[in-house]
Amino acid sequence: MDRWTEIELFVQTAELGSLTRAAENLEMSNAAASRYLNSLERRLSARLIERSTRRLYLTQVGEQFFRRCKELLAEMKEAEADVSANVLEPGGTLTVTASLSFSMIHIAPLLPEFTARYPKVSVNIIAANRYYDIMDSGIDLAIRTREFEPDSNLTVRRLAQTRRILAASPKYLDQRGTPRTVEDLANHAMLIYSYANRPNELIFTRGGEEDRETRVINVRSTFESNDGQVLRAAALKGMGILVQPKYILYDDIVAGRLVPVLDEWDLPRLTVNIAFQNRAHLPARIRLFIEFLVDNFRRMDYERKWTS
Repeated sequence: MDRWTEIELFVQTAELGSLTRAAENLEMSNAAASRYLNSLERRLSARLIERSTRRLYLTQVGEQFFRRCKELLAEMKEAEADVSANVLEPGGTLTVTASLSFSMIHIAPLLPEFTARYPKVSVNIIAANRYYDIMDSGIDLAIRTREFEPDSNLTVRRLAQTRRILAASPKYLDQRGTPRTVEDLANHAMLIYSYANRPNELIFTRGGEEDRETRVINVRSTFESNDGQVLRAAALKGMGILVQPKYILYDDIVAGRLVPVLDEWDLPRLTVNIAFQNRAHLPARIRLFIEFLVDNFRRMDYERKWTS
């Protein structure tokens, strides 16, 4: 027998003073109601309700059990109501981690719209150029560019692919000239992202499958940093040529503040992913933010912009 149904039937019978009316409220037959009540009393080895053809009343043990069960059912209904309200109007703190550049360019500008839609959600952004352990750090979701997650307890959802490009300011190119070949980079000031895989080695490809050409170029850094925004600021000041994902440089290129260099060559591309814990029931605030972010990327057509 279903213990919750037993308790709910018992409470309603006590409140209504009628097993028949309690059975009607719970949409069950009188025979089924009697079986539930008998099962409850057998399990407790106690008589809870005295019943006859003329009247029904609680025993002393039944009175005590009724008070406890009524409180228990009220708490359960309140808990269910809280869950339902949270699904309809999610709340709590959403903790997101991403690189400083991604946080500044692609998360922070979206927060006014997201928090206006879901005012009970508080957003905590951890901007970091390293990968936190999601399971141990209390993080709800992470924006990452690695190809796969070593932890099988994480789900990865793709946002977009992006090129990595070389770019410099018009001021720098006027002063130092524009490199015409990848080998020319040896004579230029290079701004290097120190967290990249093999940061001083650039693997260039161009052409199709049949005529693909590859060059591996070792470059010397004039200036390096573990943050893309620091390198971007240096490039805008004319300090050299930087190598960064196009999702960081796209607006500067469109505005003419930075100019692509050797754009006919391709560097290994990155895939921007959302990583989050595998869960049977993902909290609404996480699910809604993921859908919000995916929808924004689709509407803005970022992959086309970043891979062209």
